[in-house]
Amino acid sequence: MPDLPQLLLFIAAGWLLNLTPGPDVLYIVTNALKSGVRAGLVAALGIVSGCFVHVFAAAIGVSALLATSAAAFTVLKWVGAAYLLWMGVRLLLSRAAPLHLGEGAGEVDLWRVYRRGFLTNVLNPKVALFFLAFVPQFIAPGADNKVWVFLTLGVIFNLNSLPINFGYAWLAAWAARRVHTVQRAMHWMDRAAGLLFVGFGLRLAMSDHPTP
Repeated sequence: MPDLPQLLLFIAAGWLLNLTPGPDVLYIVTNALKSGVRAGLVAALGIVSGCFVHVFAAAIGVSALLATSAAAFTVLKWVGAAYLLWMGVRLLLSRAAPLHLGEGAGEVDLWRVYRRGFLTNVLNPKVALFFLAFVPQFIAPGADNKVWVFLTLGVIFNLNSLPINFGYAWLAAWAARRVHTVQRAMHWMDRAAGLLFVGFGLRLAMSDHPTP
């Protein structure tokens, strides 16, 4: 394991990275605004669960395969891009619906929210490559059992992301309950979210295979 200063640096860097808006934050905030804090929290859990898949995959070498095999990267890249585009188009075509943050929040399909958050990360090869690039920087070259250290740091990174993601969910739900203009214009939020997801999908589709 890294020494204490290195571990604290790892944690701080992870928090900064998780604060950066992206598909994950967008998905959490959208669900919290539309369906309340529970939906936002479940969305965050789905996102983090998807990250755990990449951590374990990286530890056993799947991410190394993605980094070195253009074919493997391309296949997962197109699957992930297609999924993001599907989510974006679905949001763009959704009909406007009034928000009922008391009753409506209880009627949301939380399993569906979790599943989509999970797939958003699992089908994005850049998440796998991120862990492969970021985590090893904090593993000493002479460390014993590097796989175990990698897994431990990956778990720490994912668990540390929960307060940030939960914070986004609580903040979005708080705003939706108190700012009536947000509630009245939620169908525009769907459109904006749809455009962003389409943009993320197109950016992923046009990304080049990283140089090993």
